[in-house]
Amino acid sequence: MKIEDLLSPDLMIMDLKATTQEEAIKEMADLEVKQDVVNNEDEFIKSIWAREKESTTGIGDGIAMPHARNKYINRAAVLFAKSPKGIDYNSLDGQPVHLFFMITAPAGADNTHLQALAKLSSLLINPDVVNALKAATKPEEVIDIFKKAEAEKDAQDKADAEKRKAEAAKEAAKPANEQKPLIVGVTACINGIAHTYMAQEALIKAGKKLGVDVRIETNGSEGVKDRLTPEEIKRAKGVVDGINHPQELIEDILENKAPIYHADSNASANDDSAKEKQGLWASIYKNLMSGISHMLPFVIGGGILMAISFIVENYMAGGAKNPAFIFLNSAGNLAFAFMVPVLAAYIAESIGDLPALMPGFVGGYMAAIVNGTNGLQVNVQAHAVSPAGFLGGIAAGFIAGYMMIGLKKLFAKLPKSVEGMKPMLIYPILGLLFIALIMFYIINPIFSSINFAITHFLNSMGTGNLVILTLILAGMMAIDMGGPFNKAAYVFASGAFANDPHSATAAVMMAAVMVGGMVPPFATAIGTTFFKNRYTKEERRAGVSNWILGFSFITEGAIPFAAADPGRVIPSCVIGSAVGGLLVGLWHIQVPAPHGGLWVSPLSNHILLYFVATIIGSIVAGLIMSFWKKPVSKDPDE
Repeated sequence: MKIEDLLSPDLMIMDLKATTQEEAIKEMADLEVKQDVVNNEDEFIKSIWAREKESTTGIGDGIAMPHARNKYINRAAVLFAKSPKGIDYNSLDGQPVHLFFMITAPAGADNTHLQALAKLSSLLINPDVVNALKAATKPEEVIDIFKKAEAEKDAQDKADAEKRKAEAAKEAAKPANEQKPLIVGVTACINGIAHTYMAQEALIKAGKKLGVDVRIETNGSEGVKDRLTPEEIKRAKGVVDGINHPQELIEDILENKAPIYHADSNASANDDSAKEKQGLWASIYKNLMSGISHMLPFVIGGGILMAISFIVENYMAGGAKNPAFIFLNSAGNLAFAFMVPVLAAYIAESIGDLPALMPGFVGGYMAAIVNGTNGLQVNVQAHAVSPAGFLGGIAAGFIAGYMMIGLKKLFAKLPKSVEGMKPMLIYPILGLLFIALIMFYIINPIFSSINFAITHFLNSMGTGNLVILTLILAGMMAIDMGGPFNKAAYVFASGAFANDPHSATAAVMMAAVMVGGMVPPFATAIGTTFFKNRYTKEERRAGVSNWILGFSFITEGAIPFAAADPGRVIPSCVIGSAVGGLLVGLWHIQVPAPHGGLWVSPLSNHILLYFVATIIGSIVAGLIMSFWKKPVSKDPDE
């Protein structure tokens, strides 16, 4: 299929009337419906905005490519629109957009449609095509421009393919130290009909300019294309992972400025031995985060339903006998019951791949229950009164994962005729047997005692020690705003809460981490609202949404500010969060919920003080940050 088959004069707007991003999307969607490309305008617009929230489709250089692929689209098409004055579209380069390509593909679009759409994307990398489109005044001119550019690209691609094949054979014959540098990468897009292929094209063109071979594997809606070979990965000097500033990315690799990943060059990408070559702490963190990321939906979903059930219990007739309380509390508890097993399972899966998942689940389940629960004996200590809990689940995950790596190596030399027995018989049976033995006789006896001691210590803490703990936990939430320190603090508090949702100390810890996590977005919102001359136009715009993100305990809203000015933003937020955490411990503020921010304030034993601690911490951080920053120069566009 040719690009001209996707273009139509009836789907072109040569003078877009819209002046905002919202108006532009609506005006283009109206025409899509009028031309029977889209069958449900409201749902289609929602899908376009959902894609924009993933990352802006304003790719820079005055171009935007909003796109979608779903059941609300009748046929594959490209709508072209031009805005002579330009529209602020939140583009990657911050410049107004003049050329719009609204790309649509139905849910069942075949590969020929997707390949044509991919080619369209790659043509827009050519500045001559872009300049010609900006000068076009009639729909027919637009079609002619793409028709000519596509023919030229097809001829060039064919010549380049033959040339690359010949050069690859020539390079392979040379000694390794004389070979031309090769850089590899993988591009992907949630819809896979635009950015995926534009990124590939941009990186390859930048490589040509620098005299470097670049091979990019694409992973879009039509599946994996141009798959990298083990030989290319082995030969590669570096890996790139971005569409922006492709030349700078490649130059960083050539100048050895890029971070280095150490691995066995003889190992394939899926080889367990290659995984083991990672740095110890990097490997531990990666595997732990895999477990935590899969666990969090259970914590948040279950915790919020439990929190709502407590509101029902406290404020509605019937209390603990109210049917709504019983239902919500039961649903929340059921989700919580999966928390530790899921954590352990996905730590194990991250280490030992799919065969380690089942032993990880079982090990995590054994860590989560106490002897006698459901009639099970899971601990050699017959009278254990506490489960191994969160810490035991982490241990179970790592043990199950590395145990599976050991089993794979042990049975690596089995005859190929019985290869199929390993995943279907050997790994499940031996994996379950070994993890059960280890958990029953070693991990559960040790960690149930440790867990009981920690729980007892937390519940018996005096005010002074509790203030220090809440100060530290809240401050950690602002150090990296979603990174390892933030996750460590949150997991520590939510783990204590999961072990005993009725613990007053655990509820205080949850209040501390939520206050600590709400301060950074609130601080940036305060700064951009009351100290406008210290922040750029883009920062002031982001600051507005941080009022809602802060209220909802979404710390990540402050990350753009921290990334732009870490030396001022991060210390300011850490101080403000620590102040808020100190007040939580001092006033003994409790919030028996693992998430929700100020939305779950009705659960607090001191609702007003919960707000006050958050407000004071946010004001402290906002003032320090804003007075510390220098006034920005006036934006000429304002």
